[in-house]
Amino acid sequence: MTFHPVALTIARTSDAYEYLICHMTKNTKVIAVSNQKGGVAKTTTSINLAASLAMADQRVLLIDLDPQANLTSGVGLKGQSTAAGTVYDALTTEGTPAQEFVLATGVDHLFLVPSDRHLTGAEIELVTMTDRDQRLRKFVNALRGEYDYIFIDTPPSLGLLTLNALVAADTVLIPLNCEYFALEGIADLMSTLDRVRTSLNPGLAIEGVLLTMYDDRTNLGQQVGGNIREYFGEKVFNTVIPRNVRLGEAPSHGVPVILYDARSRGAEAYVALAREFLTRAQQTAVPTTH
Repeated sequence: MTFHPVALTIARTSDAYEYLICHMTKNTKVIAVSNQKGGVAKTTTSINLAASLAMADQRVLLIDLDPQANLTSGVGLKGQSTAAGTVYDALTTEGTPAQEFVLATGVDHLFLVPSDRHLTGAEIELVTMTDRDQRLRKFVNALRGEYDYIFIDTPPSLGLLTLNALVAADTVLIPLNCEYFALEGIADLMSTLDRVRTSLNPGLAIEGVLLTMYDDRTNLGQQVGGNIREYFGEKVFNTVIPRNVRLGEAPSHGVPVILYDARSRGAEAYVALAREFLTRAQQTAVPTTH
């Protein structure tokens, strides 16, 4: 097994990659990264958790389901697509093999189904289509077995695109920023998850809740973090993602933070999250119901 040089740099200062190697899974797991609030680090989490897993030789696919296409830009592929098109074309057309929508990124073992502004019209177009809430599930199912993990980055809404992600996923990862209104709207998300389980995807589970933008120097950060842990209990990851300027700078360079500054607090936090993520996945395997 080989590592990217950056992974080796981190390995010298942390035991994180020992855990990454020891807790590998064989079956494809599909995770929707979702919260209808904007600015909670959904895209940042999708990119950096996926990159940390990929750099431990896991095959990981990112699906950019947000019309803003920040995930596509954040891995250095802004404006790019395959000959088949983007995720918009994957959702609105038939007959093209799913793998033809996949691009390689600059990180070994990390792949992307890109997005662009055309996805904005998809919610309107999907309304009149048959199986409008299951279009992404069919696409994702065609890719199962090709990857260890598939992460779906969702838009900040509970519309048809997010619904498609929840129907296609095995689990949901919920980022929550440690600010005053962190729990605002969570009841709506939980209600949506319940409805999806009842009628469309009974096996859908919560992968975990991730505290982001955490500042342990402030009373507010500690209080909000405590409230979230009280509300969600053991579903909250032990790992927290701190406020870190490198996390904000990395996307402008089109790379995950682990390649931008491997020794930054942000990079170390996402490597630690990958370790915890794999440990949890090993302990609680989710049966596939698709």
